[in-house]
Amino acid sequence: MKSADFNLEKSLALYAVTDRHWATEQSLYEQCELALKGGATFLQIREKNLDSEAFEKEALELFALCRKYEVPFVVNDDVALAVKIGADGVHVGQQDMQAQEVRKLLGPDKILGVSAQTVEEAVLAEKQGADYLGVGAVFPTGSKADAIEVPHEVLKEICRAVKIPVVAIGGITKENIVQLNGSGIKGIAVISAIFAQKDIFAATAELKKLAANLTEA
Repeated sequence: MKSADFNLEKSLALYAVTDRHWATEQSLYEQCELALKGGATFLQIREKNLDSEAFEKEALELFALCRKYEVPFVVNDDVALAVKIGADGVHVGQQDMQAQEVRKLLGPDKILGVSAQTVEEAVLAEKQGADYLGVGAVFPTGSKADAIEVPHEVLKEICRAVKIPVVAIGGITKENIVQLNGSGIKGIAVISAIFAQKDIFAATAELKKLAANLTEA
């Protein structure tokens, strides 16, 4: 399955982002497989504290796992690694390489996600070739120390301002996901709501059901 073959909008419904901080009793690979079995529809490898060799090894392993489950696999920030291993794409933040430069390196058929906190950032990212936007933090979060909270009204404005899919991220749990109802998002991206749970499979399955019940604005 090629990157361009995925139905991106459907694939973004439940977007899992890795965090090896939670991989204690199980390996990160085992945790990711449980999440995929539970219904995660997209996987991003996000590792801030691995050396390049270990990061590449882990990325290749998780990429192969995602191919097994026919789920898109993207690399956070590291455009060179994403290109090197042929990943389905990359996700970059506002402090990383500009979207138009990333698109040149990736080519037209790979998935490019861009973080946005304002309507202006969202519109520019779409113009420069982004395929989807990650918007947040929509709730307080402990997973990203420098996370800026995005008011839900701004989230709605972003969804109305762009034609590409928007994924909400940041502090989303099974308890507060209903507050995103009517925002216009196409999916949710989570870390601890999956990987910090004792039963990752069950937590993922429950989140997938809740995400499926979100309605557009």
